[in-house]
Amino acid sequence: MKGSVLKICGMALAAAVALAGCSSKPQGKGADEIEKKNAAIGISVHDPSIVKSEDTYYIFGSHMEAAQSTDLMQWKSFASGVNASNPLFDNLFDESMKPFEYVGEYVEGGYAVWAPDVIYNETMGKWVMYFSTSHDWRTSNICFATADEITGPYTYIDTLLYSGFTSMTADKTNLAEIMGEDVKVSDYLQSAEYNHLNFPNCIDPTVFYDKDGKMWMVYGSWSGGIWMLEIDQATGYPIHPQADEEAHVDKYFGKYLIGGLHNSCEGPYIFYDAESGYYYLLVSYGGLTREGGYQIRCFRSEQVDGPYLDASGSSFGYVSEHSGLGVKMMGNYLLPSLKTAYMAPGHCSALTDDDGKMYLVYHQRFDNGSEYHEPRVHQMFRNREGWLVAAPFATNGESLKASGYAKKEVEGNWYLLNHGTDIGADIHEAEAVTLKGGTISGSAGGTYELEEGTCYMKLVQNDITYSGVLLDMTDEAGNAVRCLMAVGENNETVWAVMYI
Repeated sequence: MKGSVLKICGMALAAAVALAGCSSKPQGKGADEIEKKNAAIGISVHDPSIVKSEDTYYIFGSHMEAAQSTDLMQWKSFASGVNASNPLFDNLFDESMKPFEYVGEYVEGGYAVWAPDVIYNETMGKWVMYFSTSHDWRTSNICFATADEITGPYTYIDTLLYSGFTSMTADKTNLAEIMGEDVKVSDYLQSAEYNHLNFPNCIDPTVFYDKDGKMWMVYGSWSGGIWMLEIDQATGYPIHPQADEEAHVDKYFGKYLIGGLHNSCEGPYIFYDAESGYYYLLVSYGGLTREGGYQIRCFRSEQVDGPYLDASGSSFGYVSEHSGLGVKMMGNYLLPSLKTAYMAPGHCSALTDDDGKMYLVYHQRFDNGSEYHEPRVHQMFRNREGWLVAAPFATNGESLKASGYAKKEVEGNWYLLNHGTDIGADIHEAEAVTLKGGTISGSAGGTYELEEGTCYMKLVQNDITYSGVLLDMTDEAGNAVRCLMAVGENNETVWAVMYI
């Protein structure tokens, strides 16, 4: 341990700043407010979606928040607040109020502008933002807007998808326009209300290119699960497929992937990794509040439209209990050098940088009595089986050790933390263990095996093998740490930390 002293992270948390609200009244916030935000400690961007342009990284989040960085560590806000003076849009709150025509104000007051995702559409030659407006947990829109510059201003173009309609409100959507003679509103209803158990809440869109250059949009939340539509690159609009009940393809909503029956599952993000040959689907379970059990889960598929499976080989279909499904990459946790527990990580995006490094980007709450949150960026790696693992601490320019590790370098005192597969407010704390001669002793026993001369290592506990990656980095408090991040066939992720 550096200097024989374990330094504790003294991250300043602005407890009085509660930025977890779902909507805001349009009001006059401009450059002065953004400067105040940048002067404060930390930047709050909920549901951050990352994109890179030239040498700058940008995150766009709910409530029309946006920030930029050149190093993935220090962020500067350039847009803030659901209001007409926000520079991100030029016509969102014009006289027509078109993006809110169907949904109106959010039930808690104000207007909900949620979970944007920005991509450069090479065919259109435009930056395109896909985002949601919402009235409640099932009555929502997915809209899109375009801009010439990544920072905007974005011009609202159209509303693409609608959810939460009834027999009385379906005529206010584009359902008939898309379905044509196939339109049958009753197919989407249950007892005259929208069938939210089987069809999606139209929020949380993210758009990506597949390995063949096609563009897709994945979206959805709780309700009827996560769905996908191909995007016409010439226009930015969805391509609505022919219905195929056996393949679970709906002409209006597209292809069903996972979730449903109002199980918690939201914020989908898909990216293709050429090295592993997999499409990874990242989602969040639980409620987004500090004690809501928010967490990040991972599925993968060799085909863009699925099936998406977890480490146990299971899919996430219509089930009554889903906590055991999906690799839990992280949930609530406390490590020795953290001043407070980190809570409710989620609604993530991912970035593969120019140098091949992969990053997980999400918002993080803390065990400090408030709903304050910050964007987080942790580097990701693939284990021997191609499952993603995230480093336990924020990225700080670390790289895998080119020469790998010798047996003596992994022997010593570690702190071992298992994220489990639970969904709730419980905090998983690290336990002290000792690794020596292939044996794990201490509060959690077992065995381990290092693939000497590499960064790969496995732990075996309670007959479960956790396959992982070793990494040297610096934690948020400035301690030099050796980390192990490993995934088991039971969908649990284990982190182990040695202070060196």
